[in-house]
Amino acid sequence: MAKYETVAVFSVKAGEEKAKELVEKFKALIEANGTMEAVDEWGLRKLAYPINYETDGYYVLYTYEADVNFPAELDRVFNITDGVLRSLIVAR
Repeated sequence: MAKYETVAVFSVKAGEEKAKELVEKFKALIEANGTMEAVDEWGLRKLAYPINYETDGYYVLYTYEADVNFPAELDRVFNITDGVLRSLIVAR
């Protein structure tokens, strides 16, 4: 088991409620594959530059411990999920 941090930026084009649903979806995915330490919701923030013509995003920081193969799977799911603008996974 290794420790990881993931920052994700979710789209708020469909509303902040949809972004919060994505927060819970990824929280459940991480908990199913590892040990969640913290979920820090930074909330709605202005983006440094537009992404897909959007200027605002819902930021979330996940801190967790998981198997070394899990981050690749998590990154794959982030990339195929609608509503995810950006994500970054780093080992602590």
